[in-house]
Amino acid sequence: MFADVIIDVPFHDVDSMNVVWHGHYIKYFEIARCHLLNQFNYNYNDMLASGYLWPVIESYVRYAHGIIFDQQIRVRATLKEWENRLKIEYQIFDVKTGKRLTKGFTSQVAVGIESKEMCFQSPQILIDCLQAWPEFKPV
Repeated sequence: MFADVIIDVPFHDVDSMNVVWHGHYIKYFEIARCHLLNQFNYNYNDMLASGYLWPVIESYVRYAHGIIFDQQIRVRATLKEWENRLKIEYQIFDVKTGKRLTKGFTSQVAVGIESKEMCFQSPQILIDCLQAWPEFKPV
């Protein structure tokens, strides 16, 4: 249960040392996460329409190797947990060599739009969307 996205690192993402500024890694995770959510038809617009917000409550990045301007990277987002929260793990690879450059994860929880209360269980709409996804294989 994963999605891959290819990104050509733009000049405006790098610092004076020609290395991607650390905050942009989270942006790359977000791009892959959106692609993953689209695959099982529960993207951010669907979340809002279903009555839930899904704020990120935790993020982690392990910077193993720097990413540079004009490097082509593949960002993989893998759904790891969904019953009580959405936990998505990420890996960033160099497209040419296949070398893993970075890894990390984010966690999100459902919050009812009207109640403003955090849900301790993922809403049924998420489970329904996952079960309708052909690649969904619960562990």
